[in-house]
Amino acid sequence: MENHKRILGFIYIISGSLQILGMILLATLSEVIFPFLSEQADPEAQWVFAWLIPFIRTIALGVVLVLAIPAIIGGVGLLNQKKWALTLVLVLGCLKLFSFPIGTAIGIYTIWVYAGDNKTKPQVV
Repeated sequence: MENHKRILGFIYIISGSLQILGMILLATLSEVIFPFLSEQADPEAQWVFAWLIPFIRTIALGVVLVLAIPAIIGGVGLLNQKKWALTLVLVLGCLKLFSFPIGTAIGIYTIWVYAGDNKTKPQVV
């Protein structure tokens, strides 16, 4: 089961890093495209772009703070065999279940590793 925890740690580090990279690319793309679109829009409709750009930045930052950074922290914790890391990635894995198809596979694998780890430990009453 330790090998599966190690694999899960690498998966979460890669997943979190790709999410951060995707958010950086989205922010860069929005900085390039939205000013161009704003210039082409009617003067009455430009307020939408003034409102939309900060909103998208806020959502992207929220996703990074809630999902990507804890995923990297949990992955590093799993590689360092910390007890809290498996619980953290279990919570993140449950959130990833809604991200079909890759997130669902990661979430199911996370739950399977967590269940297998708890099965091997004796229960103290």
